[in-house]
Amino acid sequence: MAKTTEVIEVRDVRKEYRNGAIKTDVLQGISLKVFEGDFLAIMGPSGSGKSTLMHIMGFLDRPTSGSCNFRGKHIDSLSDDELARIRNKKMGFVFQMFNLLARTSVLDNVRLPLFYSGLKGKEELELAKRAIELVGLTDRSHHLPNQLSGGEKQRVAIARAIVNNPEVIFADEPTGNLDSKSGQQIMDVLQKLNNQGHTIVLVTHEKYTAEMAKKMILIKDGKIVYNQKVDHRRFAKDGFEK
Repeated sequence: MAKTTEVIEVRDVRKEYRNGAIKTDVLQGISLKVFEGDFLAIMGPSGSGKSTLMHIMGFLDRPTSGSCNFRGKHIDSLSDDELARIRNKKMGFVFQMFNLLARTSVLDNVRLPLFYSGLKGKEELELAKRAIELVGLTDRSHHLPNQLSGGEKQRVAIARAIVNNPEVIFADEPTGNLDSKSGQQIMDVLQKLNNQGHTIVLVTHEKYTAEMAKKMILIKDGKIVYNQKVDHRRFAKDGFEK
């Protein structure tokens, strides 16, 4: 049996924020590992710390204490420029609010992460077209974001996240602003990407969305209170509750 390779390790991570004399403990000793091919759902109510944990795992933020490693590299041993290179080359991010450039076509929104890639224009274009095709939006390539539905905007965001063929895709509440049908389409895309080998970390407050992952952790008050494989996994193609 082949050994599963560890991609991300979080060890005793704590995160606090201070506002004058007031200290807020957001994460309180979180430890977990993410392996190649995992589809991990981080679940919890608003304010539980799940998005903060994702930001630390994706090198968007640094912990107050504890360690976060990517492929054995410790976040504290890397400069901001090195972290930015890892995020650009190895990680893709999908957020609830899409974060698309309003006056820029679908094709050019998807090309954005390739700006510093050193690729030639034709190579950039082909990678962007392929990513758009993977999310089923080839016929929308030259549309502007205001000409798209919410679900289509999120699929553009996913195409932008995968254009560099990242090792890990982080998705923070990707169905939160969508209706049931659009949410089903987004989760179907994420499940297909996972089947193709992408490791996925999904943040959600919805149990039925979390059950479309392979593993689930539940965070309450900054601590993991549940960490298990999903026993009865849902598949987006079979339907989506809302």
